[in-house]
Amino acid sequence: MRVNRTGGSERSPARSSATRVMIVDDHPATREGLSLRISRQPDLEVCCEVASVAEALQQAESASPDVMVVDVALPDGTGIELVKRLKGRVESLRILVWSMYPDNLYAERALQAGALGYLNKSADTDRVIEAIRAVSKGQVFLSDETARKLLHRAVGVQTPSVASPMDSFSDRELEVFELIGRGVTTADVARRLHLSPHTIDTYRQRIKAKLDITSSAELTRAAVQWVLENR
Repeated sequence: MRVNRTGGSERSPARSSATRVMIVDDHPATREGLSLRISRQPDLEVCCEVASVAEALQQAESASPDVMVVDVALPDGTGIELVKRLKGRVESLRILVWSMYPDNLYAERALQAGALGYLNKSADTDRVIEAIRAVSKGQVFLSDETARKLLHRAVGVQTPSVASPMDSFSDRELEVFELIGRGVTTADVARRLHLSPHTIDTYRQRIKAKLDITSSAELTRAAVQWVLENR
């Protein structure tokens, strides 16, 4: 099978029954590594690889993936927002969020957005293949620890964990916080998220209130530190 790196593919007749996987990640080496791992599976094939939210939205229907593997951090938005937008457009698509960020911060957000699974990039590659197969069958896939935490929360059992102020952030607030930590200016954050600078300033004020800080310098330091710790 030949894969078009910018979207689309030629599907081999011998692999016509394979689960079609689309990869959304802005790191070429990561896409290439995952694509190679998938290509070695007799029941899976990569139908498309893209690097951004815009490309994913453009290619999602024409590439006809069964499963989409989505990173959280993308150059023009977040994987969580992409999941929300895709679930309203491609009902049959099943999505696995695969990210470097901690499960406790993004796993539940991913499921609420419409994904069926969440896996940290530190997991063994065999787990990635296992996750893709599970999600393709409509099964929820999470780490054992995350599954236990969500189950305990669902039945009202408190788990011994240290709460993070970021847990109280909305998806958009977390997105803005991350971009601040990556050194993106307010004007550029507004352009990326298709919002006004005034709206971004409002998000910044909400984030500062939740972090119990008052200055923009403190906000920037906190955001940069968080991004460094969660690379």
